[in-house]
Amino acid sequence: MASELSPPRWPDGAKAAISFTMDNLGEAQDVNKGTWRGPVGTHPSVREQLPRMLELLGQHGVRATYFAEAWSLAVYPDAVAELRRRGHEVAWHGYQHETWSSLSAADEAGSFERSFAAAAAAGIDAYEGFRPPGGTVPDAGRTYALLARHGVRYASPLADDDKGRFGVLEGLDGVVVLPFEWRAVDAFYYMDKFAGIRRAHGAPETVLPPAEFRAFLLAKIDGVVRDNSFMSILFHPFLQTSEEKLALMDEVLARIRADPDIWCAPCNKVARWVAEHPELFSPEKL
Repeated sequence: MASELSPPRWPDGAKAAISFTMDNLGEAQDVNKGTWRGPVGTHPSVREQLPRMLELLGQHGVRATYFAEAWSLAVYPDAVAELRRRGHEVAWHGYQHETWSSLSAADEAGSFERSFAAAAAAGIDAYEGFRPPGGTVPDAGRTYALLARHGVRYASPLADDDKGRFGVLEGLDGVVVLPFEWRAVDAFYYMDKFAGIRRAHGAPETVLPPAEFRAFLLAKIDGVVRDNSFMSILFHPFLQTSEEKLALMDEVLARIRADPDIWCAPCNKVARWVAEHPELFSPEKL
């Protein structure tokens, strides 16, 4: 990572780039698993939580990236249109939130085809970015070759270490990598099924309060500024179910938007900047 004395590499002299992101649009994953029991198109995360999140983003002037399943684009066209109207990026999160790391070559290629057809039908000419559901891919060479072939500019996978290397990394067909880490994801703290992931990271297996998430995010943001680095913050609409959680989102947005040392931008803008300035992101500078 860059040292504290490294010159800024981000626009307008900023010392860090931070993207606020969201994942999972509606009930795509539940439909895929066969566990959805309500009428399609009525998920409370879209009808109730997402509007409040959009208002907070608007109040702070933050433009985000929403990694949405392609299946959901036709189910929630109004929500997708509102995201785009407000200047947020709609990126790709699989067709129905398939467990990406377990896909065969044929299934992976099939999801590309179905997803890009669904996006075109929804008025999205091309996806600029992709976040694999579950965070990892079955074969990096295969997946990144498909991304490049379909014109996808960047991927946002799970970081394979705590350094979270980003940029145009060797052997990935020119696709920019903008990783996330589990501790910067609300689900790490709020979901029962993340007990094993918490344990692997040295945290208690029990669900953790927003205060724990807050402490990590604020310290991590300071570190990213110090290191001239990049950070992806991830909030799931379906988990923003209390005033305490929404207050945390409000505080984090205020922190990243008000600091002149932080370039707060959606992932597609960060990826374009990285691709256009390779001299600032050579391996020795990461």
